Amino acid sequence: MAVVGFVGLGNMGGPMAANLVKAGHTVRGFDLSPAALEALAKAGGHPAASATEAVKGADAIVTMLPAGQHVREVWMNQGGLLEVAKESGNDPVLIDSSTIDVDSARAVAAEAEKAGLSMLDAPVSGGTIGATEATLTFMCGGDEKAFERAKPFLQAMGRNIVHAGGPGAGQAAKICNNMMVGICMVAASEGLLLADKLGLDRQKFWDIANTSSGQSFALSKMCPAPGPVPSAASNRDYAPGFMTMLMLKDMKLSQAAAETTGTPTPLGALATSFYQSIADAGMERKDFSVVFRWLAEQDRKKLG
Repeated sequence: MAVVGFVGLGNMGGPMAANLVKAGHTVRGFDLSPAALEALAKAGGHPAASATEAVKGADAIVTMLPAGQHVREVWMNQGGLLEVAKESGNDPVLIDSSTIDVDSARAVAAEAEKAGLSMLDAPVSGGTIGATEATLTFMCGGDEKAFERAKPFLQAMGRNIVHAGGPGAGQAAKICNNMMVGICMVAASEGLLLADKLGLDRQKFWDIANTSSGQSFALSKMCPAPGPVPSAASNRDYAPGFMTMLMLKDMKLSQAAAETTGTPTPLGALATSFYQSIADAGMERKDFSVVFRWLAEQDRKKLG
């Protein structure tokens, strides 16, 4: 069993840290939210007064932060985690599970290499349910050595651990994956709304589509229309598994990457505009499947 320093104990990081505790590790965690620190303590972890205190002397360091700028600052600033990790002298495993831009992931990995440390970018898919149930998918970027060293810790938090390639490959995979699911959620919502308008029974149509070529993860597991999938957010007033504001962030990352690489992603661009409109309508903290409700509201407005 190891000592794990965990920085970022939000909706995803908190349950992930708790699962490391369940696996028998000693987890020292830090977050700016007192409630998040309290939750870690209740889970059996050890709240720290600072990020430095959380990671000092740890065998593994995990971060789960909002954006690339936060990851760069926490790891690379003077007195940051890379400096602390190097000074510890015990060659800790370094893992960043934030979803950020590829350039930031590669920049931190390069600085880690200069310090004689190995860094793994390991963003996740599976939402808060996956984080709680330890069924996340980890998409990992980094060298083989870093991946093998990190794997035991990742396996305590997830079910599918995939080495996508070198530094930044995990972030690239996450961005592409989330652009696809973001588009698919819009498609499922449009199909279900049209089926309603055509007078089809919603459950019967879902049964048909879910066993036909219209099937998708967005439809089968996260059905955006209330009714067919009892566990879906649509049956809980779109309480978030994955908030619209986070999907919008990921869609914007995909479009920035598409622009940089000159890749045509017209559906990705259109879906991004939808999630922006949903956020602007005040539903940014609802699950991103709320796109169905938003489309239905556009229909009602059109009818006057």
